[in-house]
This record gives sequence, C-alpha cells and structure tokens, in this order.
Amino acid sequence: MNRQTRLSIIAATSLTVALASCSGEPEADGTTSPSVSTTPTAAPSTPAPSTPAPTPTTPPAAPARTAAQLTKALLGLDDLPAGFSIEPDIGEEGDDVTLSSKDPKCARLVALTNADKAPGAKASAYRSFAAGEQGPFVDEGLDAMGSEAAVQALQRSFQQAIRTCRGMSISIPGEGRSPITVREVSAPKTGATPVAVRFSAIEGPAAGLEVTMVTTGVQDVVVSVTVMGGASDDIEGTTRAAVAKATKVLGTTSGT
Repeated sequence: MNRQTRLSIIAATSLTVALASCSGEPEADGTTSPSVSTTPTAAPSTPAPSTPAPTPTTPPAAPARTAAQLTKALLGLDDLPAGFSIEPDIGEEGDDVTLSSKDPKCARLVALTNADKAPGAKASAYRSFAAGEQGPFVDEGLDAMGSEAAVQALQRSFQQAIRTCRGMSISIPGEGRSPITVREVSAPKTGATPVAVRFSAIEGPAAGLEVTMVTTGVQDVVVSVTVMGGASDDIEGTTRAAVAKATKVLGTTSGT
C-alpha cells in the first residue's frame, strides 16, 4: 500500500426527552347564613396582578458548518514536521482495504471502521499526508455533527465498539488476508472525550502493520487522526496540532 486506509467511524444515536407537567388550584367552598347580618361585609380584596413567568429563551443555533470551512481547518504542511507531503485524493477506487470478523461482538466495529465518514455528519473534510515511501502516514478527518451532544454520543459509541471487539481480519486485494488485534490505547488528552484504538497485524501479508486512530471532539466537530508507521510522539503531536488548528480556524473552544 502506498498509504493507509482511512478508518472512519459510524454510529446511530437517538435521544428522546419527554417532559410532562401538570398543575392545579385547590378549590374552596363556603356557605352563607340565611339570616341578614348587620355587620358590614368587607369588600373583596383586589388580587395582586400576577407576574408572568419569564419566557425561556432559546440560544440561536450555530451556523451550519460547510465542507469549505472544514477544509480550511485541516492540517497543512506548515503544521507538520518537515518531510511530509500531501497525498492525492485517490477516491473510491482507493478504498480497497476492508476489515471483517466472524465474531458477532465485532460486527459493530467492523461497520464503524469500514464506513467512509461519520454517520449523521452535516459536512466532512479529509486530507492525507506521507513522509516518504516508508512513512509515517497521517490521515486527518473533520466531521461536523451539528451539535456537541452528537459528537459525545459518537465518541461513546466508538469506544464501546472498541471494548467489545478483540480481533478482526484485514483484507488487502492482491496481498491476502491478515488477522489483526484491536486494543484501546491511551489517547492524547486534547479535545473533548478523546478515544484511541490500535490495530496491529500479527501475521500474514500485513504482518507488522500498525495503525493507531484517535478521535476527539472540538465542540460540534469530530476530529480524527489516523497514523500508520509512526511513533507515539507522532500520534501525540499530530493529534494536538489537529485540535489546535480546528479550534483556531472554526472559532470553537476545546480542552488542550
């Protein structure tokens, strides 16, 4: 392979909130004497004007992200160490590497990693880099999910899928199939709710292949960084650079 396969994440989330309220005023009754009273009857007091309950205000919705905005927020060559170049977009024909598993516990993760982009994304942008033929290779993706809640739900779903699956197979046309291990690893502490997974081929034609993917949130955007053939410093540095660039360009706030 001249570059790593983009590993994208997918999840279906649904959140329904139901609120119900009821109120009632206690009823009062009384009786009057049939005899005529000589005592003056006090005039009914005038009820104090009720203060209307404040009308809740809904904050204005954030402007929808566009692919053009996300593209500007992607890493550029100036954001990476010397020696990297931008890989051309190879399109659908290049998405030829697939992951599979006979273990039903891995079905969710298989669907996640074989997807082209995050589910429910309103806009997406991707860019790939390579530092020579031997790498490391870096793939970055930005997916605008529309809300911070959607980002967090996606992160939880991805992490659960990782923890459920222990191994899959990677199929490379013309080279064959190799078993790979799946392991959750410590993610760089940047962005919101970072999650990281490492895929390692232990034997077969892809033996020695190791791909680490980190996903984290920058408000309503999922930032994903996939590194193949890189050291821990490459993963840490690239992820932090990606979050910093997205935060600066998109005008959002995120933990660093």
